[in-house]
Amino acid sequence: MPMPVFEEYEPAGDCACLGCTQRRRALARARAIPLRDGGHPAARGTRRALVLATTAGVVLSGGGSAALAAATPAPGPEPVSLDTPAPDAPAPEAPAPDIPGSPQGGRSPLHGRPAPAKPAGLPGAPSAVKRIDRTSIITRAKLWLDAQVPYSMSTYWSDGYRQDCSGYVSMAWNLGTNEWTGSLDKFATKITKEELLPGDMLLFHNPSNPTNGSHVVLFGGWVDETRTHYVAYEQTRPTTRKGATPYGYWTNATKYVPYRFNGVTGGITEPDPATDPKPAVPTVFPGATQFGPGANNEYVAQLGRMLIDRGGRRFYPKGASTAWSDSDRLATQAFQTAQGWTGADADGIPGAHTWQLLVEHKGNDIRPTVDAAPGPAGVPAYPGPSAFRPGSTHPFIAGLGRQLVKKGFGKNYTSGPGVRWSEADRRSVEAFQRAQGWRGAAADGYPGPETWRRLFA
Repeated sequence: MPMPVFEEYEPAGDCACLGCTQRRRALARARAIPLRDGGHPAARGTRRALVLATTAGVVLSGGGSAALAAATPAPGPEPVSLDTPAPDAPAPEAPAPDIPGSPQGGRSPLHGRPAPAKPAGLPGAPSAVKRIDRTSIITRAKLWLDAQVPYSMSTYWSDGYRQDCSGYVSMAWNLGTNEWTGSLDKFATKITKEELLPGDMLLFHNPSNPTNGSHVVLFGGWVDETRTHYVAYEQTRPTTRKGATPYGYWTNATKYVPYRFNGVTGGITEPDPATDPKPAVPTVFPGATQFGPGANNEYVAQLGRMLIDRGGRRFYPKGASTAWSDSDRLATQAFQTAQGWTGADADGIPGAHTWQLLVEHKGNDIRPTVDAAPGPAGVPAYPGPSAFRPGSTHPFIAGLGRQLVKKGFGKNYTSGPGVRWSEADRRSVEAFQRAQGWRGAAADGYPGPETWRRLFA
């Protein structure tokens, strides 16, 4: 299937010619020039209005700190623009010098709030960050996604954050300021691609010319085990976007650097093999007494992990456990049946031969379940919601994907569809649900009985 059409991100700016740049800087400094004796008071108001409008255009990413503190955000979900200051707001001060010579400007407070205190001796350093878990980061990112916040480098959403890419990450991380691509790294630690987890960021800052390619996105997780595409949450034109994106950002893999927010705590984490070592699986069968009802030991967990690796993931929706359960019995029986065994040889209790095949990774893998018998009007029976969850592997997932492609909702698949549930599956289902006129929880990307019936009708 062809890759999606894209254009490299290039933030728009004002005219960059020398004359226009000098004119904007001169107007921005006009606020600092005192009124001469005899000057008419009306000239001061005119100058202030001109400076405010000019500042909003020149800094692009938010303007000076005092200008933001002077304005008051409008209530409700509508964005707040700096172009129309509050009637009683004091005149803004000139913007701080660009860092380093960037039209995005430096750090700025949330719209309508005073600037945070900076630690002594560390110009531009962040104040103490708030602790936040990964689940909360993604939840905050989805707020703008659901509201479809328009992209802008000069306006602010009702929460006080600037409506550009760096303002979006500042909001998701719950920073007390509006940061920009030249300062977000001060709140984070550089990591590797292999360490990426949901809530981390991929950052590209071009210090010599920040308007030429500088951009930042939130990492939402890998699309599949190949780790060639990831789910990106980003603020871009025309509105907030979430979508499968080639690593690191389309064709700029070497430019986009992964970072981890210094205030992140936990949630949506992946197990770390270095800190959670698994005991080596003994090659000698531990004995049938270690398995069966009432058994609770590490051998049961090892059996479960080996069965998952051999195609039995559908039996373990919550993963392998040390406590024996029906999941272990059914998965073991499915593996034994796959070897062609019957009767007492396929009773669901592992014996020495079953254990040997699993340890040495020999024999046949557990077969995928056969298609369910057709339901009413020839529609395959709905397999239940547990078949379509992150990490699930089920043959119905591949059948669902093929049907989505057949119905014209397969543009999210860069490969496949396959038997493992992925973000591409969820986004394709969501598109189909929205085509039915559903919204909110009814279009969450997870197929229910009615989605299934309509898709296969």
